[in-house]
Amino acid sequence: MSILSGKNILLGITGGIAAYKTASLVRLFIKSGANVKVVMTPASKEFVTPLTLSTLSKNPVYSSFVNEDEDTAVWNNHVDLGLWADLLVVAPATANTLSKMANGVCDNLLLATYLSAKCPVYYAPAMDLDMYKHPTTVQSFDKLNAFGNIMIPATSGELASGLVGEGRMAEPEDIIAFIENDVLGKLPLRGKKILITAGPTYEAIDPVRFIGNHSSGKMGFEIAKAAANLGAEVILVSGPTNQTATHSLIQVIPVTSAQDMYNAVHSHFKTVDVAILSAAVADFKPKEVALQKIKKKSSSLVIELEKTKDILESLGAIKTKQYLVGFALETENELENAKGKLKRKNLNLIVLNSLNDKGAGFKSDTNKVTFIDDENTISAFELKSKSEVASDLLNKIISHI
Repeated sequence: MSILSGKNILLGITGGIAAYKTASLVRLFIKSGANVKVVMTPASKEFVTPLTLSTLSKNPVYSSFVNEDEDTAVWNNHVDLGLWADLLVVAPATANTLSKMANGVCDNLLLATYLSAKCPVYYAPAMDLDMYKHPTTVQSFDKLNAFGNIMIPATSGELASGLVGEGRMAEPEDIIAFIENDVLGKLPLRGKKILITAGPTYEAIDPVRFIGNHSSGKMGFEIAKAAANLGAEVILVSGPTNQTATHSLIQVIPVTSAQDMYNAVHSHFKTVDVAILSAAVADFKPKEVALQKIKKKSSSLVIELEKTKDILESLGAIKTKQYLVGFALETENELENAKGKLKRKNLNLIVLNSLNDKGAGFKSDTNKVTFIDDENTISAFELKSKSEVASDLLNKIISHI
């Protein structure tokens, strides 16, 4: 999966012959999993039709401040477009538009949207050789780069004038690759490996029955997705769950029992930078597992249980460079119990949540947590979505590593 998957990409098209390539560029953005909207300058419609781009992007194409028909006039809000975008890509970017961007000229919808955008801006110059090298164009490049805009360098080749030289817009495939590499290179967890556990464990009683819990695995999967979106290589060890993770940076290792999870975690722990154990691992398992289904012969059944291996404590005992995070789901004396677990298991951070808090715990899309670190810093949060909790947790980890 591309790092652009799920991103909102606003493509700005200006009036150069290279605009014909934008149909392919839109297709590649869509193929990468991005959501695409297109803003065109009036001149660009001479080179590629809005209908083509609308069909490919599955969104309306914008080219003026007002869309008019016989009965109504619809305002195209440049501020909303700028705020919608995770990335603004101007391709092709003509000398005329680049000069306007550099000097704050605002005489069409694309330029107004550019001035309103709060997201990273990429621009792919496209013009003839002499225009590309002209001092005023070079000055535009310098200004835009100083503003924090990101140039996708033009290539050398045959130009519309018949000359051969620099100024040819990068090919659509190269534009996609450039943006992907740039985004990845700036992610704070790029080059880090994170081990995450999620979901419940099932401890067999017989071939049919098991001891388990109500964990859905959603919290762990949200942490895994957030970590991957920040550039981390993620090893996700998951007990039985309906959750899925299809990100290219996430390796899912399915397990069933606490012993399975213990084995999988220990096989990877030495190679990771961070371990986040959010799984709800069974504390006990049947001492003996029946080989055949237990028949209902009496009104009661006694099953002798024994402790499972404490995965979190075992990692705390052997950790070296790893930043180790545990979870504590409590019902009473929450803070004291969590602090005790943090110290006893040699953790760097513990995430406390309480079943007494409405909207927290198992089978919920929300959670209410408190972070306690090994410096006794306590950070309490309000009820949030589990995706937001995952972001808060990773921001906390990033601040330490």
